[in-house]
Amino acid sequence: MISDASHEFKNNRLCATVAAHGAELQRLQYTSTLGQQREMLWEGTDPWARHSPILFPIVGKLPDDCATLDGQIIRMSQHGFARDCRFDWVERTETSCTLELRDNAETRAFFPRKFILRVKYTLENDTINIIYSVINTDEYYLPMSIGAHPAFKWPIIPDTPKTQHRLIFSHNEEKPTGRLKKDGLVLKCSPSPVIKREVALSEDLFQEGAIIFEALSSRELQFVTSSGEGLEMSWTNLPSLGLWMIPGSNFLCIEPWQGYATPAGFKGDFTDKPGLISIPPREQWEAQWKVRGIG
Repeated sequence: MISDASHEFKNNRLCATVAAHGAELQRLQYTSTLGQQREMLWEGTDPWARHSPILFPIVGKLPDDCATLDGQIIRMSQHGFARDCRFDWVERTETSCTLELRDNAETRAFFPRKFILRVKYTLENDTINIIYSVINTDEYYLPMSIGAHPAFKWPIIPDTPKTQHRLIFSHNEEKPTGRLKKDGLVLKCSPSPVIKREVALSEDLFQEGAIIFEALSSRELQFVTSSGEGLEMSWTNLPSLGLWMIPGSNFLCIEPWQGYATPAGFKGDFTDKPGLISIPPREQWEAQWKVRGIG
């Protein structure tokens, strides 16, 4: 019997589950070249009860969770509302699924714009491909941000010490990074943790919260152990990146974004928020990200 709440789809290398709630990827099991299976996504238990939420129409927080749009005050909690909305199924196959969220009375209470947010998941050999399509169905410009927030198991290979993991970027990311204040707004205050394209991972990196790369040169990275096993992540049309974990937990979020949390001290209109893009009426914008198993 087909479940209306979720859809499982698979091929010979990957098995994935997506929920209608938030169009969230909740499971991604990888089969290695040696036939060994491992779950790549965090299971969504304490201390973080999510797996891979979609951030829309904002990434991060607004000052005091509010902003001005069209002369009106809008109120929106961190990362927007899409992650807590039920999406409709558009298509489900053995190796893919497509879901969409259309504006409605509930969304317009937070965000007075008409839109369609469509999300497509497709398995291709050892890779899952995720496409975000945002369609402006309004007569006005659609200001928005969108982002991925997948939480990967850390350690990515069971019983491997966390400190034997690293991130390898495609470019050397030397620009200073942002850090979140207690109110969730961004301060540019930290040197980059990337040294010769690599980040030596440890929980100490995250004692001050998320690490934010506002303008990344890289469009791919690897999250691997010292033996080279792990995953590769790539993305297009998502120029910013966040890294986050809760010290003491066993996950690492690698988050490609269009946009980022509001800079500390920003007091402008919502449409002037740094990192937003504005989609013209009746036009469509797309971004995608991929995860490939390694090993």
